[in-house]
Amino acid sequence: MLTASMSRIAKAGLFAAASILLGTCVVFWSPNRGNAFEAVSPLLATGEDILGQPLSYPAGKPKVTAAILTLEPGASTGWHRHAVPLFAHILEGEVTVDYGPRGKRVFRKGDSLMEAINTAHDGRNTGKGVARVLGVFMGADGVANTTEVAPPK
Repeated sequence: MLTASMSRIAKAGLFAAASILLGTCVVFWSPNRGNAFEAVSPLLATGEDILGQPLSYPAGKPKVTAAILTLEPGASTGWHRHAVPLFAHILEGEVTVDYGPRGKRVFRKGDSLMEAINTAHDGRNTGKGVARVLGVFMGADGVANTTEVAPPK
């Protein structure tokens, strides 16, 4: 059970995350700093994935998963696809994503995107140093966030 203080912190964090994802610039109360206010700067506001496909959420009980992917220079994610919306933010380095017949795109530190849904792709660290990517999957219980697939022909 959350204490009142923890509940306020959790609500403030969820509000900030939702504001970033929805692209709304807001000011909110910071429970760690009394009545101090902080501005939230949106990273991305879109209703489409990186390939222009409309976003759609899976049916079922919602499940949000956040993770940091680390790729050494030259390392690859392998060919895969996502059945759920995935917000990605490049924290460090450079990642080139190959979408097969849909082309390649290069993402660098500071870039944000909604990854392609149900489209095979392979991400590769094409930079000189480590690449780190924050991924936030907007999935559902029982729905795989990522599935390995064969490269497109």
